[in-house]
This record gives sequence, structure tokens and C-alpha cells, in this order.
Amino acid sequence: MFKHIVFATDGSPSATKASQTAIELARLHSAKLTVVFVIDPYPYMSLGEGTGEAFQAYMNAAYAASANVTQELEEQARQAGVTLEKSVVEGDDVASAIAMVAEQQGGDLLVVGSHGRSGIQKLILGSVASKVLTLSKVPVLIVR
Repeated sequence: MFKHIVFATDGSPSATKASQTAIELARLHSAKLTVVFVIDPYPYMSLGEGTGEAFQAYMNAAYAASANVTQELEEQARQAGVTLEKSVVEGDDVASAIAMVAEQQGGDLLVVGSHGRSGIQKLILGSVASKVLTLSKVPVLIVR
């Protein structure tokens, strides 16, 4: 049924739980799995730190975090017999970047985790999963 599953992660516990679902679905369907990690450089910019060295340190740390997360997923996928490709992108709108990668990569399912926030927390913190669901042209599976 699925030939190419795209899984978005930020390394959070909810994304870790969703990764298990994405890997298992890819295994069951003999599908290719692409993991996408979005680095948002703009939270740093809003801190007002003006030096290029500090910004570069922030970006280096963000890329190192993405490498750690995707390396763990690569090992889990390998153990499950699933082929995993990595896509690390920069974008100030994480949900848009996730939806864009899923479409560009030719995914036929996009898996994302949800923190399960509701009410005022969701209003204040927003919901990347909800926005991905709205923006994606690819079917979305939200894992809680």
C-alpha cells in the first residue's frame, strides 16, 4: 500500500514514539522511509545576539542534534530491515518545511508525532502536527 513513508522528527518523546510507528509501517509495506529534521534558525535570531560566531555555534549545535537523532533512527530502521534516507532542512516555518519535503520526496504517507496538547496550551504553543495536517498534500498520520 505505501511505497514511500516520510517521517518528521524533532527528537522529542512524541516523535520517538511516532518513529516506532513509521519504521513498523515501512517494514510491513516494504516501503522506503525518509526522515526529515527541520532546523529553525530564527529562534536564535530573535535572541538579539549579533555575532556571526554565536549564530554559527547555534547552527552547528542544531546540525549536531539532527545528526544524533537521525543516526539513532537509522540504526533502528536497519535493525528492522528498512531503508532510511535522511533529509535535514532549514526553515523558519517547521510545518511548511515538513509538508514541502514530503511532497518533494514523493511520499505517499507523512508520519508526525503529537504532544497531545489541547485547550490553552495548544493555543499558546501552537501545534506543528495540526499545521502539517492542514498544509500537507500527502496523507498524514499523527501519532500520540
